[in-house]
Amino acid sequence: METILVIEDDRSVQKALKRLFEYEGYKVEVCGDGQSALETFRVLLPNAIILDLGLPVVPGKDVCREIRRQSRSVPIIVVSALAEDADKVLLLELGADDYVTKPFSPRELLARVRAAIRHCDREESTASKYLEFGAVRVDFAGMEATFNGESVALTASEFRTLKFLMENTQRIVDRQEILNQVLGYEGCVETRTIDNHILKLRQKLEREPKNPRHIVTVGGMGYKFVP
Repeated sequence: METILVIEDDRSVQKALKRLFEYEGYKVEVCGDGQSALETFRVLLPNAIILDLGLPVVPGKDVCREIRRQSRSVPIIVVSALAEDADKVLLLELGADDYVTKPFSPRELLARVRAAIRHCDREESTASKYLEFGAVRVDFAGMEATFNGESVALTASEFRTLKFLMENTQRIVDRQEILNQVLGYEGCVETRTIDNHILKLRQKLEREPKNPRHIVTVGGMGYKFVP
């Protein structure tokens, strides 16, 4: 079942959108402020996002920018009362895929969301099935990896960690983010847990695990993936 993340602080609009998409067979998650939306997005990984701009805690424009920084593909459809062309252009430049002005037609919004999801699915289906770096070739869909052409046994958590790092190429990812968002740990856990986890990945995928080129440590901050 495809999932829609609705980020909207107006309860009446929340209910209307939830009914609209659930009636069409989607699973719907609702967030009423920008901070909880960003936290939910990292865990949920939705098929599409409906984003209002007038959000408490973290403004909608900042939410749009941050989600697009974390994911290049998830469709973001902005729903806002702002109707100026300059506002629409700004949101598109920040990474939104579409812009619907309030009040909107439910049928039109539904059609735009469906179109955005189809477009995303087509892009993913035409993209290469494999991702490569150095001597490594990874098929995340098939949960298979090779190093120098030989099969490498990665655990499910190692696949998830590698995928997360590769999706955040060149961004420093701190240890707590990996623990919470990828491995499912809640609260604070000793950093040695993630250090050992990364060490195992390097031993399997780096030519020189003690001098890694791709899964790099940034002192005092976390890790960074370098293609």
